[in-house]
Amino acid sequence: MRSAPIRDAATLGRLLVELRAEAGLTQRQLAEELDVTQRYIVELEQGKPTKSVERLLRFISRTGGRLYLETPT
Repeated sequence: MRSAPIRDAATLGRLLVELRAEAGLTQRQLAEELDVTQRYIVELEQGKPTKSVERLLRFISRTGGRLYLETPT
């Protein structure tokens, strides 16, 4: 496993692409399982700064926290 710091939506997006690929899922399959649109998955993976992601990252940063994502490889 490796741990990567998440500082912005772009970094999060790159890591989400890796995780989905390692899980052997297409964007469509993942969207169906999560009950979201495929477009939402695409936007997350492209690092589009959605309001909720940006607010979460600002909250964590402002309060002195750090967000890390562990990936299998």
